[in-house]
Amino acid sequence: MNKPWLKTYPKDIPPEIDSSKFDTLVDVIDHSFSKYGKSVAFCNMGIELKYSDIDRFSKQLASFLQSHSSLRPGDRIAVMMPNILQYPITIMGILRAGMVVVNVNPLYTARELRHQLKDSGAKAIIVLENFASTVSEALDESDIELVIVTKVGDHFPILKKYIVNFILKYIKRIVPLWKIKGYINYSDIFSSKESFDYKKFDLSGNDIAFLQYTGGTTGLSKGAMLTHKNIITNILQLDAWTKPIQKKGDIVVTPLPLYHIFSLSLNLFLFMYLGAYNLLITNPKDINGFVKELKKYSFSYITGVNTLYAALLRDPQFRNIDFSNLKLAMGGGMAVQKETSEKWKAITGRPIVQGYGLTETSPVVSATLISSSNFNGAAGLPVPSTELKIIDKEGIILPINEVGEICIRGPQVMKGYWRNKEATTVSISPEGWFHSGDLGHIDEEGYLFIDDRLTDMIIVSGFNVYPSEIEDFVITHPGIDEVAAIGVPDSDSGEAVKLFVVKNDDKLTSRAIIDFCRQGLTGYKIPQSVKFCDDLPKTNVGKILKRALKGN
Repeated sequence: MNKPWLKTYPKDIPPEIDSSKFDTLVDVIDHSFSKYGKSVAFCNMGIELKYSDIDRFSKQLASFLQSHSSLRPGDRIAVMMPNILQYPITIMGILRAGMVVVNVNPLYTARELRHQLKDSGAKAIIVLENFASTVSEALDESDIELVIVTKVGDHFPILKKYIVNFILKYIKRIVPLWKIKGYINYSDIFSSKESFDYKKFDLSGNDIAFLQYTGGTTGLSKGAMLTHKNIITNILQLDAWTKPIQKKGDIVVTPLPLYHIFSLSLNLFLFMYLGAYNLLITNPKDINGFVKELKKYSFSYITGVNTLYAALLRDPQFRNIDFSNLKLAMGGGMAVQKETSEKWKAITGRPIVQGYGLTETSPVVSATLISSSNFNGAAGLPVPSTELKIIDKEGIILPINEVGEICIRGPQVMKGYWRNKEATTVSISPEGWFHSGDLGHIDEEGYLFIDDRLTDMIIVSGFNVYPSEIEDFVITHPGIDEVAAIGVPDSDSGEAVKLFVVKNDDKLTSRAIIDFCRQGLTGYKIPQSVKFCDDLPKTNVGKILKRALKGN
């Protein structure tokens, strides 16, 4: 097929990558630990762990999981924690044990978590104590047989460990009361005198490494089956893309949660493969604290969403950060606004570049060239070994600059949706083309531009929000007859959720509906506004016409 982007590739970027270098992610992990053992791998709250530390701890965890009577290779293990030192250790430990990682958003309500645990069939969950209360409410109807609970300071020196854990629980009171029968303390796994014999499990590249949950336009979230080879491919694609600027000892700042596919693939796996120093930011919403942390480091890379970059720019101390070593500021998860990129460049000397990807593509499909000095609004060029086509409603390939659905084919495309053959068949053609549901076009130089979305998906601060899930929950309110959720522009989060409601209770208020949503929806899914209507516009078969609601 025609690949106009190849003529725009710099000479040092190959059109194809060879992913046969590694059979599984465990081989990638072993490679990094062997090559960079003495270097610092991760830093969080001032505490550093070397690659050799991550190697040792993850082997201990893998050994424990392999020895547990209720677990077998291929079992799904849920992980529910923010960016703390335990996260990379846990991910590496699960993969080394020959098991599958199920990333969970720590902000989930019990209802949302219950669905993910039940759908994935997870046998165990490793959770930060701050979110153990939610886990305790969601264990019913799940297959969970093992709960491991960690505390923020578990890998800190003894004195700091107890001080941090005490402050969080008893001073700041951000650890709700919880009770889980038979749980295991994470720290006990590493202090136990019992000897566990780690054995490298025989895996293949086609085995599932991650069940990465994403939403859908109908129903609840689906688990994208990402294989070892899917993730390896994306690591090597990104390695080829960034090779011209790579340097030993680079520092990467990781504010986006590692459970998000963008941060997981880029910040965790790519930069571990490159031997970088990874600064984990646990709470990037604390902009003042975030800026103070950034002032301590002369960093090379930073990733984020547009809203995070915009918030940093508003902080008066941001200009005082050392940007002399900054090579790349990468935006993902949502569109980067031109104004934000230009303001960032004015202060740092580098524009924010952006890429395009989906959970189902592990995730990167295209990226802006790192040599770009200006922001052009494009989602970049397809990365090596990736094919793109733009099609119309009949599936016919459209010419240059014509807008249609973006379809992707490449070794980073998922195996399919977990236990959902119907959704897999709809999304992936027999020829291997993944239908993204996004509208876009490709220009003469091969740059991809995102124009709109075929689906009704709303993107709030880089997170996918699916109207059907919100509507299914809101309609359970006894005072509501009909509801429709749409996305509306928002200066802070890119988009916000707006509800259109037909009520049967005259006393029902917008505030009451929003408060009701807080009982069953994660924060970023909660509507910011509610409009009451006498009726909702519908097609002749009764489907709500959301296009007619736009602008109201």
